[in-house]
Amino acid sequence: MNQSIVNKNAFWNKDLAPTGVSQRTFRWFDFAALWVGMVVCIPPYTLAGSLIKVGLSAPQAILTVFLGNAIAARHGERSEGA
Repeated sequence: MNQSIVNKNAFWNKDLAPTGVSQRTFRWFDFAALWVGMVVCIPPYTLAGSLIKVGLSAPQAILTVFLGNAIAARHGERSEGA
């Protein structure tokens, strides 16, 4: 990151900086555990319930929520490298 921008930004410090590639130790199991933990919150249940109400089957709704989370996670990975 450009040091002059960092010095001017009161909302940035080393604790808030993105981790480097060498510091990223998550593997597939860690990601799966995180995703399961995130699914236990209300929004995915609400989304799946809404999808079922508009006509999707339960497996289709679950798959849709899973794919949405996977796409968002993958997009987040790509954004960090930019």
